[in-house]
Amino acid sequence: MACHAGPVVRAARLELADVLRGHAPPLVSLTPDRARVVRALIACRTAELGGHLQRCEQCGRERPRYNSCRNRHCPKCQSLRAGLWVEARRAECLPVHYFHVVFTLPESLRPLFLAAPCCAQGLLFAAGAETLLDVCRTRLGATPGFSVVLHTWTQTLLYHPHLHCIVTGGGLNRNRDAWIRSRPSFFLPVRLLSQVFRGKLLEKLSRACQAEPSRIPLPASRALLRQAARRAWVVYCKPPLAGPEQVLRYLGRYTHRIAIGTERLLALRDGQVSFRYKDRRKNRRRVMRLPAEEFSRRFLLHALPRGLVRVRHYGLLANADKTRRLALCRSLLGAPQPPRPTREPRPSWSETYRRLVGQDPLLCPFCRVGRLVVVAEIPRSLAPPDRRNAPPWRPP
Repeated sequence: MACHAGPVVRAARLELADVLRGHAPPLVSLTPDRARVVRALIACRTAELGGHLQRCEQCGRERPRYNSCRNRHCPKCQSLRAGLWVEARRAECLPVHYFHVVFTLPESLRPLFLAAPCCAQGLLFAAGAETLLDVCRTRLGATPGFSVVLHTWTQTLLYHPHLHCIVTGGGLNRNRDAWIRSRPSFFLPVRLLSQVFRGKLLEKLSRACQAEPSRIPLPASRALLRQAARRAWVVYCKPPLAGPEQVLRYLGRYTHRIAIGTERLLALRDGQVSFRYKDRRKNRRRVMRLPAEEFSRRFLLHALPRGLVRVRHYGLLANADKTRRLALCRSLLGAPQPPRPTREPRPSWSETYRRLVGQDPLLCPFCRVGRLVVVAEIPRSLAPPDRRNAPPWRPP
């Protein structure tokens, strides 16, 4: 492993699939969730998933377009999905300040999360949500609304589970007849949040370890919990977000982010992957080089268990009766109600793409004048290519 601060010029666009195709661990050695991620990312937008053949009505040129894998860990499948998700959240934004609260964990708890990720991450959500609700009700006398997003990585792909919470700066009082605002530049004391969060999560993890000692031997889990209890936990609150548009940008940035995006990948040469990362201690961009096998191993650490919901909503934004609660909040805040949904036919995928991305996906890339039309279907390949025998990525 090496890192330096000099610039790296990329000769061609490197993708995660290029790295995983030749350097991922054998599928038989992976958990089913991680093996599913490897298969999906390698097959994404290739003949293995099928597709359709497009022809330009103007110049007559043809090109194949292959289907996407739609896996939530795939960087090629998240941008449009994130845009649609943010649009759906637009009607839920209230005209108040929002705060970005982050709950982090001490390093000693990471073995517990790696041993039982689905259980431990569920308890992490519960502890973070209960902490915000309890402290808000105690200090503000109000129930806030907030969305919680699970991230498990650092900039260098190390395992570091933590929660990002976008919280309203205030909430409904106990009688639900008034909106109580927090101070514009201060939400809640982070030291109190840290103490309450530590107590709640350690208690939940202790009970879970006693109920299922087969995951981690009980003496080992107790030692890890005692070590975590002796440390001060880090909870911090970023400056307030002013206005719905800034909140929506934040939501889009955090909800559908994966461990590393294509834009950070630089090169794959001599079995080494180079990628950009942000050195937060010195607040500067750097470049790290890792062996491709180590890079793949680190990336797959962040494959979420199947069925785990990584974006959850609580308080005023909890799914049960959310529409009525938000309408009440807008009435108390003197804000107009959002327009009611119409029964107009859903726009086509190309119209949606054009609206969100600002580009026409059916414009011919060759003549830049004609429109692309589908002239044939491309069936799925009968036998998926052997990724071990596939040629490695090479810059042209």
